[in-house]
Amino acid sequence: MGVFGLIQNLMKVFANFSTPLIADACIRLNVPLRIASSGIKPIRFGSYLAGKVLPVKHYGSVDVFIKAMKEADTGDVLVIDNEGRMDEGCIGDLTVLEAKASSVAGIIVWGCHRDTKELDRIGFPVFSYGSYPAGPIRSDSIYESTEARFENIEIGKDDAVFADDDGVIFVPLSKVNETLAVAEEISQTERYQAEMISKGIKLYDQLEFDEYLARQREDSGYTFRQHLRKIGGSIEE
Repeated sequence: MGVFGLIQNLMKVFANFSTPLIADACIRLNVPLRIASSGIKPIRFGSYLAGKVLPVKHYGSVDVFIKAMKEADTGDVLVIDNEGRMDEGCIGDLTVLEAKASSVAGIIVWGCHRDTKELDRIGFPVFSYGSYPAGPIRSDSIYESTEARFENIEIGKDDAVFADDDGVIFVPLSKVNETLAVAEEISQTERYQAEMISKGIKLYDQLEFDEYLARQREDSGYTFRQHLRKIGGSIEE
């Protein structure tokens, strides 16, 4: 699958992965970790989301969302920079219904949503830091931008985003193919190790822990991560 085809189908591809696998792959590849701070959650437990970032800066009105969704590519993820505000729900049921009717794959908010009951019923992937009953009452000056921020992370249309119950991680589009390939390698190793545990072969034996301890006695600088690389094991990066 070419890069364009992969990006268009990231939701389908990501169904076989998780954000921890993506994070581990980034670490292995020395791709900088760009992870949203703890606390962001999907409206509906078990939801997942992946796609090219469609960044939007919120100024107090939903017009910017409607405009962005009209211009979205199929499979884009609307990522809303609301400066982490917890005193307004910047999206609700109508915005989410509009998103579902458009070509975007889901919505991620640096801030809050509202209409939780309706959003759960709609079943469209939405991630936020919580709910707040009132919508925005401000109307700030608008300026056009193809970039936004998610806390201290600069995001743009040259990024992909992955989200699930464990959190949200951003990866440059140029690194997505490589990251997914390594994530698959890690996943296969972990599945094999889990299968061996179910057959009675503990990690202590699988990961040759006696050998690791002996080597560490000889060389105090020898780390468990180095040992895992040496034997091809996986449990941490």
